[in-house]
Amino acid sequence: MEAEGEKAKAVGCPSETSLAGKASICQGCPGQYLCSQQGAVDPDQEMIDLRMNAVKHKILILSGKGGVGKSSLAATLSMALAKLDKKVGLVDLDICGPSVPKLMAVEGKQVINSPYGWTPLKSPHFDVKVMSVGSLLEKTDNAIIWRGPRKTGLIKQFLKDTFWGRLDFLIFDTPPGTSDEHLTVVKALKNARPDGAVVVTTPQEVALATIRKELNFCRKVDVKVLGIVENMSGFVCPHCQECSNIFSTGGAGKLADEFGVNFLGSIPLDQNLCVCCEQGSNIFESFPESLAGQALQSVASELIRVLGEK
Repeated sequence: MEAEGEKAKAVGCPSETSLAGKASICQGCPGQYLCSQQGAVDPDQEMIDLRMNAVKHKILILSGKGGVGKSSLAATLSMALAKLDKKVGLVDLDICGPSVPKLMAVEGKQVINSPYGWTPLKSPHFDVKVMSVGSLLEKTDNAIIWRGPRKTGLIKQFLKDTFWGRLDFLIFDTPPGTSDEHLTVVKALKNARPDGAVVVTTPQEVALATIRKELNFCRKVDVKVLGIVENMSGFVCPHCQECSNIFSTGGAGKLADEFGVNFLGSIPLDQNLCVCCEQGSNIFESFPESLAGQALQSVASELIRVLGEK
């Protein structure tokens, strides 16, 4: 135990030692409760494994900071995969700021509890199955003021109590950063062998600096990085469709090379995509020739290639 204590002092975070969640340095850490449960038998794990093993590919959408279009990418990537005749589900893990119901046009619809568990909502966009805390609230403008353990409980319910059935892809839209929600879902999916994470960034160096932390987080918790997507990469003129680089460009590709991971593609800042996200409509049907729509379809195809899917 003394050796473990010395290791905890040396590395700072004792998450990989027997002092996880118990050392003095753990006091006040948002992940303290989750770490303290390491090694304990989780009564929910068997049902989580049963549900998740029926899903072929489980993919986390991550970003180190907010405002990079992570939720919009999760939603449109789900649509793009479903457009390729894949059975797709989308889980909104952003408990305090759920935006998936709006993006997937299921806002105002309530989740039904059946004998088989919660029945996920079916989006009109290629029948993507959707589960979000926003669909469990009586009023969509209610504030969710929860501490970590309650968030953890709800995320586990999304996995074990939702009747997902057999899916080709289950996409997890996570909140920004590296905290309770990320630790919970990574731990819960451990036995079900998640494929890994797609990391989203914008081209600016300020955003890329934060993404480096996210990539290091993935390495620490043993989550494979499937690739990086550069969002808002250039601006598409609504009149002539020319794409101009109003930000710096190519940073995500260089970062992918630096960390030895795949670069899945760039998505421009397209007014057509913005309109679809605001209205909860489908860019692949509303604006099939748009540059953003084509880029999203390319990202989906590249992800399938990385996964070795036909």
